[in-house]
Amino acid sequence: MSWMNKQEGERVVDYFIVKDRETSVAANGSEYLSLTLSNKSGSLRAKLWDVTEKQKEWLLKRAIIKVDGLITFFREQRQLNIQRVRLVTEEDEIDINELVNQAFIPREELWQELRMFIDEIDSETLREIIKTLLRKKEIREKLTTIPAAKMYHHAYYAGLLEHIVTLCHVTAQVLPVYPHLNKDVIIASCILHDIGKTKALSDPVIPDYTTSGELIGHVVLSIEMILEGAIEAGISTDHHEMVALKHCILSNYRQNYQTSGVGSKTAEAIFFQHINQLDNELNAFFMIGNEACEEWTFSPMFKRKMYTYRK
Repeated sequence: MSWMNKQEGERVVDYFIVKDRETSVAANGSEYLSLTLSNKSGSLRAKLWDVTEKQKEWLLKRAIIKVDGLITFFREQRQLNIQRVRLVTEEDEIDINELVNQAFIPREELWQELRMFIDEIDSETLREIIKTLLRKKEIREKLTTIPAAKMYHHAYYAGLLEHIVTLCHVTAQVLPVYPHLNKDVIIASCILHDIGKTKALSDPVIPDYTTSGELIGHVVLSIEMILEGAIEAGISTDHHEMVALKHCILSNYRQNYQTSGVGSKTAEAIFFQHINQLDNELNAFFMIGNEACEEWTFSPMFKRKMYTYRK
């Protein structure tokens, strides 16, 4: 039985990857570790009380461990109170790929779907910019493997690719209702709006921010990469479709927690901002629901309790 189905006080013996760790001091003065563990079932927060110096030396991010612990609940979400823990050995015969939480659709299928959407772009300008960027192996590999975020939404292997393809599908389904919108600009925005995350995030399995990600941010990195792609393809950075694309991306973050300094001023930007927010929030909600066992679960992303009842 997966730990996701365990109730208060039930025992969990399973293998995990350490996604994050933080050392804290308890009220009695003893040190403990707050861990974020991950396997195919998802991410699970855990506590290791009275941690030893030796455990602190090897219980690091990216460590693959075997854990024996008891399920507890905090704010209606499961946590693990670790009783015993050790590093995985060769005798365990554990493949890291067996522990990676992945997109619901296989990466290869998502990539094929993305290629079809690219080929359906009529604009030579936008199609060539996308192809110029994705011809680069490093960008293509990162785009098709990294999560869309460290936490909250699409926070799993190939999550960014799943997010991009979902946005393209939503556009294809809804655009017939708004036939006057520029399909090519919106599809290009779906594909390239988070391209900067290929430079902002360091690892597809245990992602962390790179120096550029911390100091510049993925939005600016995305715009820089799009400009570089245009220059390499011999396209003017002031081309009207380039301007429309950049506006969709920059204005998208004006409405959310990040501010680019410009609000949505075109129909395409309004459309893109709303479908992007829709997919982000619905995916975050589904991730909460998968890990919840109560009717109401507090969400740090939404900053409120969400109704996560499941029959």
